[in-house]
Amino acid sequence: MTSLQVMAALFVFMIGLGVLAIIVLYILDVSQSKQAIRKNYPVIGRFRYFFERIGEFFRQYFFAMDREELPFNRAERSWVYRAAKNLDNTIAFGSTRDLRPTGTVLFVNCPFPTLTKDIAEPLKVTIGTECTHPYTTSSLFNISGMSFGAISKPAVRALSSGAKKAGCWMNTGEGGLSPYHLEGGCDLVFQIGTAKYGVRNKDGDYDDKKLRAIAAHQQIKMFELKLSQGAKPGKGGILPGGKVTEEIANIRGIPVGEDSISPNRHPDINNVAELLDVIEHIRQVTQKPVGFKAVIGSFDWLDDLFTEINRRGVASAPDFITIDSADGGTGAAPMSLMDHVGLPIKESLPLVVDQLIQHGLRERIKVIASGHLVTPADVAWALCVGADFIVSARGFMFALGCIQALQCNRNTCPTGITTHNKKLQRGLDPTIKAVRVGDFARNITKEVGIIAHSCGVKRPRELKRFHVRMVLANGRSKPLDELYPYPEINSHQSRTLQQIT
Repeated sequence: MTSLQVMAALFVFMIGLGVLAIIVLYILDVSQSKQAIRKNYPVIGRFRYFFERIGEFFRQYFFAMDREELPFNRAERSWVYRAAKNLDNTIAFGSTRDLRPTGTVLFVNCPFPTLTKDIAEPLKVTIGTECTHPYTTSSLFNISGMSFGAISKPAVRALSSGAKKAGCWMNTGEGGLSPYHLEGGCDLVFQIGTAKYGVRNKDGDYDDKKLRAIAAHQQIKMFELKLSQGAKPGKGGILPGGKVTEEIANIRGIPVGEDSISPNRHPDINNVAELLDVIEHIRQVTQKPVGFKAVIGSFDWLDDLFTEINRRGVASAPDFITIDSADGGTGAAPMSLMDHVGLPIKESLPLVVDQLIQHGLRERIKVIASGHLVTPADVAWALCVGADFIVSARGFMFALGCIQALQCNRNTCPTGITTHNKKLQRGLDPTIKAVRVGDFARNITKEVGIIAHSCGVKRPRELKRFHVRMVLANGRSKPLDELYPYPEINSHQSRTLQQIT
């Protein structure tokens, strides 16, 4: 038999195999009753589900406009990619950003911007002035909580080394402290979730010996008690059993290969008094600053919390509050929570800052803003409203190479960031990505400074609410200090209104 005859026979065989497959699919479709499309349109109806699945990827590259895609549009992602690669981020021929929609933020440039010779480095800020070991840093933009387990080993290594290069801190996430967090040499914030991974005993309560062991690391600068996160306020975390390797199980103190489920809140915290008690306990054991992270929804409890702090004395206050946004999203969560629960950062951040001012606690408690803040304008806005620091998770995921494939919860991340599949992790080189993480953090801080200097101040933290305006429904804009006026300050408070504004 000649080679041509072999090829012809193979071709006929493949056609026959294809026809047989179609017949089998036809029989399967017409005999099932679960999907009407497949029953009424056998075989052809299957393309509907195929196109639905790949539609989200085609939209990203071919159909969506630069500024209309969610959760992050192409313009935002492109800025981060270029900043992480240290490429030119200038544009020409005008902005594609529509300045007319309600809620659009506009910074107010002054006629006499800050000269280059007058630009000053960010001042250092101290967190935990009442602690034995307070934390002092000048970093504006830092890495938010992403657990080892939720993200991969090379991703943690790259973030740790990149944070060191940029001089910013990295939050461990609630999954405990791994060797890969430490190896980069950066400052670390140890997050304690509702399951107390890494500092728990066999009953799930605090193990003070483990707390002290964590605090003994010089790189651990603060402890963050996670009450809730933007992706799923009111729901605990879930790490699928497929991701719970022996290494991760040892770090967290849980069984290998089993789904790791955190409670939807701390069982030992039922009110603001118990929250302060737990914060004080951790602070006494670790001798380091302790704060909490929460998505703001109902806010009456904040008034109760700050009133209780003043009753006990300012030393009892949390050293910082991390305000997460309802449009956060690094964790897998039910759509009903992801889409509909909690306040976005643009409403919750000024609300919390104003409450702190009202109660005379703004100096004592530092404010960290989190959630969908990945561009210089986002960070500058947060500083204007009153944040001391900004943290981001997804921004740094983009710096690592995330393409917004929306597969974080499936262990199939194509860029190796949120998967433990060794083959997929091969594409993530920690050495190269660490440079990009560092460059992203540096470039965002640099461009926040550019906005600040245009507004006429020497340092980004000197930005105030009157430096930014917001577009209203009538098409006109109004200064933020009129939309969110600073509250009255009582005479006993240490900071005057003039100093704040």
